[in-house]
Amino acid sequence: MKVGIFDSGIGGLTILNAITKSVKNTEYVYIADTLFAPYGEKDTNEILQRCDNITNCLIDNYNIDILVVACNTATSISIKYLREKYKNLPIIGVEPALKPAILNSKTKNIAILATPTTINGKKYKELVENLSVNQQLNLYHIPCSGLAKKIEEADIETNSLHLFLTNYLKDLKNKNIDSIVLGCTHYPIIQDDIKKFFNEDVILFDSANAIAKRLQDLGKNKNSINKDQKITILYSGKISLDMVNIVLKNINFEIGKCEI
Repeated sequence: MKVGIFDSGIGGLTILNAITKSVKNTEYVYIADTLFAPYGEKDTNEILQRCDNITNCLIDNYNIDILVVACNTATSISIKYLREKYKNLPIIGVEPALKPAILNSKTKNIAILATPTTINGKKYKELVENLSVNQQLNLYHIPCSGLAKKIEEADIETNSLHLFLTNYLKDLKNKNIDSIVLGCTHYPIIQDDIKKFFNEDVILFDSANAIAKRLQDLGKNKNSINKDQKITILYSGKISLDMVNIVLKNINFEIGKCEI
């Protein structure tokens, strides 16, 4: 089985890290579109075109069986279009893990950290509306402009990152929040830093394990002919190999540049 995965940069590697642990005998081709990162602050038409081009690349050059759009922003903007255009290709999208956060929250005070595009997108607003029926929720949406870029550029030195996060999280201190949704695949990379702003009992939620389970279910219908797991990482601009190694700790991969 061949699985194509893409994100604007290294964030989707948090998804790749999770699925490689549960879906074996699989060839993974991951594209980090670092030339156009981050997607969360780009024009929607530009993002849609990039998603289409990358999907074409993965189909034409790597003959993938399943596609994972490992980016909340890209999913919000392109998933419907991609599924309509590539009807024979199973496509898995990512959305903020709001449902499990709501189910597990005792205070119903939940913070959602995401890019402005994700928070303002129609797809996410529909998710909030559907999950808010017949229950009282206090949802604090924090559009973290620039955070994905900061992580992408490996600018996560402790003091610098703390000051950056303080700007977004300081007003949440006294809201009795017990659940935090990491609505961008970059954010789990700094989850320990985010958690420091809240009490010890706060729980962080991301989509990685849910995507792994969905891929596992879809993969049952595919023939796993590869004896060994193979991971290829491609990037369109620049990439921090140190950050890749931080996310994919103890996982073997090949890496190289691509043009899309």
